Amino acid sequence: MDPADTGQPDTGSEGDRHPPGSPGADGRAAECRGSADTGDRPGTASAGDSRDTAGAGNARDTTGAGDSRDTTGTGNSRDTTGAADFHDIAGAEGFPGTVNTGDRPGTANLGGGAQSGRGRRPVGVETDVAAAVAEAHRREWAFVLAATVRVTRDLDLAEECVQDAYAQALTRWADDGIPARPGGWLTTAARNRAFDLLRRRSTLLRRLPLLVSDETGEDPAEAALAAAEIPDDRLRLICTCCHPALSIEAQVALTLRLVCGLTTAEVARAFLVSEPTMAARITRAKKKIATARIPYRVPAPAELPERIDAVLAVVHLLFTTGHTAPSGDALIRRDLAERATDVARMLRLLLPGNAEVAGLLALILLTDARRETRVDESGAMVPLADQDRTRWDRTRIAEGLALVRAALSSSPDGDTSPDHAEHRAEPHPTPPGRYALEAAIAAVHAESPSYAATDWRDILGLYDILIQRWPSPVVALNRAVAVGMADGPQAGLTALEPLTAEPQLAAYPYLPAARAHFLAELGRTDAARLAYEEAILLTDNTPQRRYLAAKLARLR
Repeated sequence: MDPADTGQPDTGSEGDRHPPGSPGADGRAAECRGSADTGDRPGTASAGDSRDTAGAGNARDTTGAGDSRDTTGTGNSRDTTGAADFHDIAGAEGFPGTVNTGDRPGTANLGGGAQSGRGRRPVGVETDVAAAVAEAHRREWAFVLAATVRVTRDLDLAEECVQDAYAQALTRWADDGIPARPGGWLTTAARNRAFDLLRRRSTLLRRLPLLVSDETGEDPAEAALAAAEIPDDRLRLICTCCHPALSIEAQVALTLRLVCGLTTAEVARAFLVSEPTMAARITRAKKKIATARIPYRVPAPAELPERIDAVLAVVHLLFTTGHTAPSGDALIRRDLAERATDVARMLRLLLPGNAEVAGLLALILLTDARRETRVDESGAMVPLADQDRTRWDRTRIAEGLALVRAALSSSPDGDTSPDHAEHRAEPHPTPPGRYALEAAIAAVHAESPSYAATDWRDILGLYDILIQRWPSPVVALNRAVAVGMADGPQAGLTALEPLTAEPQLAAYPYLPAARAHFLAELGRTDAARLAYEEAILLTDNTPQRRYLAAKLARLR
């Protein structure tokens, strides 16, 4: 993680006592991607708990660190814009594997099922099926779960049914072939399983609190979504998870678990808290949703602003996870980045006058515009300084720049965006804030004709404002990198020094990587080697580790 290679830093992850990314939080998973593009880093861990993410020994608890359902490999939610070219990530890829793969009632008619008398399968079929199921988990988990919750009105039961559906796919697809629409097959299997279990448990369920279904008429927000032909199930699920009855930390953690399918260990790492702490937090949140009878619906536009902060944090963490995978051989998780973009656009449609919504969408577009240049043909990471800027997506950059201007020019009196003049009467739009400032930092990189022409003074000035609005150890780290780029390696090293005693950054690889870069620039080779070795030990993503190893090798 070369500070000089950074593109936009991380602002940190959330802590137990503070909103995601807020000052003093235990670990802000949402990062501030602002200035130096270090590489990318998203990552958030996913909780794989299908029934109880906390209970130790609970047979239904599949959230353990080894939860096979976590195929999202999200990295550290800290920020894909960090000061270095690699991001802290954790999480092994896989697919639901903690449930019985045998035939399940309710899915028996989906393709005929596996039978022992069908004979030996062709060589390679099981491998192809496993890969297809893993891919379906990465791309379809949120869609399948959201659709199933609409049937069960019980989060734990829905998760169990979805896990069963994925387990069934391992055997059914091997015998009957991979369906043309895996998501549709899995949704049907999960919903059939749900109907079957609901019939069996009807007596018990009448005594348990269920998610309240909003049947008072068509919801204005959902009507807007339908008119725009945008699927709303994911947003419905996110808004339920981000209900104000839950703490903001619980809202973000629960959404990462349910929408992204992350393991408890991954979510814990993203928040910089222990796994047992995160498991207990997720379990309490799920129980509160049930006992408080929180509606499973998209809030009306008038209600959505109250919950937008947590929703934006979730979308940001989702994107950072896709921007840089927490582990594995690939740097980028395109599916997660694209999913985050879709949800951000959905939010922009619902709240066109909200400056932070515009800022977050701008940040995502400006950062993701570099996607095709971040790795070479072999999959190796390419730092910002070496990227071919002629290949950046100029359409996304143009859209992002327009959104940045709208976000920064908004005031509490209304939306000044020319594209949404008709919405200026919307009450109390959010003034420019964290995401708008991070997007402004990303815009500086996007508009620079070359890496050498980057205006680090401008970036440093934006970080000075950001750290006042959103103080966190990760923002301070990114600002320190900008100091080093603007004023020289010694100034950067001096700015980094106080952060070495910061508990939240103890396992954060970008700190030793940034120190290594500046130490090497100063000719302090031995100290630089030690810092690179530390950064490598803290990094799980293969392309990032190789990048750091190459930097280390050049010092030997």
